[in-house]
Amino acid sequence: MFLLEIEKQEFGLKPMNCPGHCLIFDHRVRSYRELPLRMADFGVLHRNEASGALSGLTRVRRFQQDDAHIFCRESQIKDEVRSGLEFINYTYEIFGFTYDLKLSTRPEKYLGDLETWEKAEADLTEALNEFGKPWEINEGDGAFYGPKIDISVCDALSRKFQCATLQLDFQLPSRFNLSYSAEDEAKKERPVMIHRAILGSVERMTAILLEHYKGKWPFWLSPRQAIVCPVSVKSEPYALQVKDMIHQAGFYVDVDTTDRTIQKKVREAQLAQYNYILVVGEEEASNGKVSMRVRDKANITVMSTEDLLKFFREEVAAFR
Repeated sequence: MFLLEIEKQEFGLKPMNCPGHCLIFDHRVRSYRELPLRMADFGVLHRNEASGALSGLTRVRRFQQDDAHIFCRESQIKDEVRSGLEFINYTYEIFGFTYDLKLSTRPEKYLGDLETWEKAEADLTEALNEFGKPWEINEGDGAFYGPKIDISVCDALSRKFQCATLQLDFQLPSRFNLSYSAEDEAKKERPVMIHRAILGSVERMTAILLEHYKGKWPFWLSPRQAIVCPVSVKSEPYALQVKDMIHQAGFYVDVDTTDRTIQKKVREAQLAQYNYILVVGEEEASNGKVSMRVRDKANITVMSTEDLLKFFREEVAAFR
């Protein structure tokens, strides 16, 4: 942790979201009817990693992750884990990732009782079997507080990164003395906590995606979806009009109003990896059209601005 002392009190920058979510759970009386209770947090985290361990975006000291914690009953573990696996599969299929599944079981040094561990591992095994994807056991590599499912993705260089995770935790609810009212209101029960991440560290996932797509982002994910290139100064007002229309439709778009030749503008746009390059001259301005080029292709398609927006929407819809 990053520690600092202020007025003789020691503080630390938040390294994880788990304790905070436990406090949120515990701030009032909970009922079994509220479970499963799911909390998500994209807050900034800080970890004082050794300088030798730092590596580009894949391991940093300040990061964010799509962190979620699910508080549930023991009888709900299997369904929640299976739901998490389906969420992971849905997300990774959109990116075109392949991934490996491993069930990490009880380590030599563990907290809690053996019976609880065996029940948890059996629930995870059943959830993995019902999920239907190949998986393997990683014997003794679970966390000290509970077994977990590790998901590793491969980038374009065949390097494996652990991003998504599903971890059962029986210890934090015990440490924070969490409880909820059971069907018998006089009886209190302890919830089980599931740590769940899909992308993991957003910074690490960004680095993996850069490798995976070789810098050529698909249209739905691209920060440079389109650029409008006017042929001359005369067609600049129309170029700005097209740019505003595309922007208002919800897409990322730039306009090149420099005094460079149109050939230079198109070449620079290709090098900058804009998905679509829209050339407009006086003829396009008079007809309300654009000449569209794809970044990696030389062919040109002339279409109306209405057809262009329809095309963009279909491109995005294909990934949903």
